[in-house]
Amino acid sequence: MDPLDNKALSRYILQLDTPVLDLDCSEAFNGLTDQEKSYAYYLSQASWIGGLIVNVQTSPESPAIFCLLHDLFKSNGLEGLKTLAVGDCEFSEDEWKALLVYTSGVFENAGNYKSYGDTKIIPGLPLDKLEMLVKKAKFSGHENDDSALKKWNDIKDKVYSLSAREKQLGLGPMGITTYFSSNCTHFDSERINLFMKKQGLEGYITRCFKTVKDDKVSYEIRSASVETDDEEPESHVFQGCDIRLTKGDYSPLMKKMCKYLEKAKVYASNDTQKKMLERYIDSFTKGSLDPHKDGSRFWIQDKGPIVETYIGFIETYRDPTGTRGEFEGFVSVVNRQMSAKFNELVEKAPDFLKLLPWPTEFEKDEFLKPDFTSLDVITFSGSGIPAGINIPNYDEIRQSEGFKNVSLGNVITSSFKDKRPLPFLSDKDKEIFKEYRMAAFELQVGIHELLGHGSGKLLKKNADGTTNYPSGLKNPLTNDLIESAYEDGETYDSVFTTLGSGYEECRAESVGIFLCLDKTVVKIFGYEGDKADTLIYANWLDMVFVGVKSLEMYQPETESWMQAHSQASYVILQVLIEAGEGLVTIVEKTGTDGKPDLDISLDRTKIDTVGRKAMADFLLKQQVYKATADIKSARKMFERYSAVNNDGQHPWAKWRDIVLDKKKPRSMFVQPNLSLNGAGKVQLKCYDSSPEGLIQSWIERFQDENIYEDLEYCRMKDKPHF
Repeated sequence: MDPLDNKALSRYILQLDTPVLDLDCSEAFNGLTDQEKSYAYYLSQASWIGGLIVNVQTSPESPAIFCLLHDLFKSNGLEGLKTLAVGDCEFSEDEWKALLVYTSGVFENAGNYKSYGDTKIIPGLPLDKLEMLVKKAKFSGHENDDSALKKWNDIKDKVYSLSAREKQLGLGPMGITTYFSSNCTHFDSERINLFMKKQGLEGYITRCFKTVKDDKVSYEIRSASVETDDEEPESHVFQGCDIRLTKGDYSPLMKKMCKYLEKAKVYASNDTQKKMLERYIDSFTKGSLDPHKDGSRFWIQDKGPIVETYIGFIETYRDPTGTRGEFEGFVSVVNRQMSAKFNELVEKAPDFLKLLPWPTEFEKDEFLKPDFTSLDVITFSGSGIPAGINIPNYDEIRQSEGFKNVSLGNVITSSFKDKRPLPFLSDKDKEIFKEYRMAAFELQVGIHELLGHGSGKLLKKNADGTTNYPSGLKNPLTNDLIESAYEDGETYDSVFTTLGSGYEECRAESVGIFLCLDKTVVKIFGYEGDKADTLIYANWLDMVFVGVKSLEMYQPETESWMQAHSQASYVILQVLIEAGEGLVTIVEKTGTDGKPDLDISLDRTKIDTVGRKAMADFLLKQQVYKATADIKSARKMFERYSAVNNDGQHPWAKWRDIVLDKKKPRSMFVQPNLSLNGAGKVQLKCYDSSPEGLIQSWIERFQDENIYEDLEYCRMKDKPHF
């Protein structure tokens, strides 16, 4: 079926008017010394090469799609390819634009599934038109045109197919994932999780492949590394199954990445940075997580660097079981003016933490003051760019040794260049958003990262029977003695698994809107008096608004949420509605276009009373359940608030159609490139804020690297499992 003839497929096709925003870092880059520019250059190259791994982590066909599209545009040039498409292949202008937008989407999301929502992306032009272009175009990056055509024939059905399983990422019969082989189910993931727990292993750098032969089940747990298995890999028998621990995942890409990290070491500004990179290289070379943890420790110790960076298998959002990390690498420059506000927030953080609604025994024994900086991003590789980050994600480091917070300042400012009108709000609230929304977002990101992710203690029982909490500690929800806690070897990720990301993002977001009620916090960001009150209102209203808009990320077919932050916002919205007393009102109406519409209102006079109490009660439950490893209670509460149904005054399942009808395409970012000129100096090149500019940036990103061969190696190695 021609995908353009079926309106039901439109949610899988990127809209032609998808905004492309520039990530401006010119001023920050120009302020660097030559040494710092060289350090940034080699780190950026490492990040971009490593970021290609995400294509392998996204879907079986993503590496081939990336290679074909990249070579198609690079070998023919944008203008040459357009001439071929519109002339010989009879593309309409909209079909050409659709190819540009689809290609931009694949590059931006590091694969053919959306990073924000996890739904599939298919081209907005007929298959026969795209195939005609592939057959007529040249492919100088491949061995020959025939090899490119063979690759196309191998994947073309997957490019367009939308079976029930292929519509979204997930595990088992209702989703696609390459973190597990296609024959794995949740039963397999639970078995492997239990095995890894007993072995004291964490899943960040691994993937799992299942083989069944003569009714005998075996598993391969493969770690990312340069080194491959020269000898017989370590083997175990567990629950009657053979389990092999292998290495060498993404090996060619890992090797090139380490080459650039070695070069970056030469330009490091201190020994701490050099030791950090040495540990990263060791981890990436050998496929061991411990050296990366050590590298992260040095990263924490590297206070106030001018060029800030982090690289590795970090966030677990897209692993269906919430334990395996997606590759991510960023390089950025500190924005000193904005960072001053965050540093003041850090200095006063111990006082702000006392305002949180849980007993002191449930807070860390000592707040380890982190670096908290606003960064102008030069490079961010992976499937998407966040507004803020709190890392490392390793429990034992965050709890007792420290962490860093970063707010990506130019990501925030670029995002708010999008001036499209917002639905569901009154004209008065739209005017408030126009003036205060960006400031409210910066405030929320600051509190979310530092005091949200940075707060809260995990209660632990050690192997020798000792605990990190008093023996007589009582559960403030039940007044009973604490019985449940994290056993030796358990982590938050290993206990909360599939619930973990959404639950923790919700806890951090809840801390954000709760602590922004304190005027001392708001004053740090430059707002006092009536303006402070309006900023607080804007922040709470934004949470309510985003909670409604989050329905875009709910998948009714699988009754699942496709994005952790969206689920978190929706849950908080339900808590605020449940608080009652007219705090939040959402009603259906008929819009000016004659279609069903929604009207959102928030009573600002009740935020500090009704709203405060609702969030205090909710936060206490969230933290106690998290601290005591009470996954059963946490899941019961979170799933109740996450439900999307048609009960009562708020028929969310019905209203989801209204939200989807008002949906605007998510913006994409065009990032600059760093390169060496003839004199060996590093230069910055920026591109137009358009699909053409975004594609051109990718064409020029890998000048001297045979990335197609490396990605094809990874794809073919995986192919027997998918």
